[in-house]
Amino acid sequence: MTALRDTAKAKLNLTLEVLGRRADSYHELKSLVCFTALGDSVALEPGEELALSIEGPFACALQGDNLILRAAGAAKAAYPALKLGRFNLTKTLPVAAGLGGGSADAASAMRLLAGANTGALDEESWLELGERLGSDVPVCLRSRPALMTGRGETVTPVRGFPSCATVLVNPGLPLAAADVYGVLVSSDLAAKPEQPAEILDFHGSFERLIDYAAVRRNDLEGAALTLAPVIAEVLAALRSCEGAPLVRLSGSGPTCFALFATEDDAKAAATSLQAAHPSWWIVASSLDAS
Repeated sequence: MTALRDTAKAKLNLTLEVLGRRADSYHELKSLVCFTALGDSVALEPGEELALSIEGPFACALQGDNLILRAAGAAKAAYPALKLGRFNLTKTLPVAAGLGGGSADAASAMRLLAGANTGALDEESWLELGERLGSDVPVCLRSRPALMTGRGETVTPVRGFPSCATVLVNPGLPLAAADVYGVLVSSDLAAKPEQPAEILDFHGSFERLIDYAAVRRNDLEGAALTLAPVIAEVLAALRSCEGAPLVRLSGSGPTCFALFATEDDAKAAATSLQAAHPSWWIVASSLDAS
């Protein structure tokens, strides 16, 4: 049978406000999220047995439990007649990088299973399964610009997200999100605002996007810097790039990014950065505005 294929797109937190710790031990978040054209490749050959093979430049960094297998197992438990199959993951995104890679891989696997089992589970059921797998999985299931609130389970689509581009830089070390949250202190948290219903509409304007993001921040940056001081060097290198109005840590890091109005600007910056820092992982990509 012909393999089904999907791209597990890298997730960027353009803003990440941590509003406090919840009674369920998670943190209350408010985050503007978007996705790059770049991502891991996931394929599924439908069949009765469940299997996973992994290849690609970051395959060796994946050990033990894998969210693709957990996603498939959870879907099978919810719908015992579900046809599974052999997954192949080509891991092109760094691991433990603040790009939502594991969650994106799980979401990609769920989309492929939905395609191979038409009508088995409705969209709401897939979203509920995703929420149980991890806070980032619901937004990764849609892989569209969104405002993510709660612990991540509430995903509100963003309107009029502009066409633009980014440069991603990872200094070459993993940084687990749990470790970053573990050293988060109260002074790192945003003041908790009122939470009215909010529908963001940027009307296709890059300037409006920058205006919104620039007055907010990533509240995990201080904690991440404590664990990985090299992040400061990465941020400084990105801020030196011409035409980059927003530079920030993504998620819990250590990957950082800069936004650019055009893909040509992003590619030029990536070329310059790679020449100066040949040991870093540096890529330019467009952002998915759909």
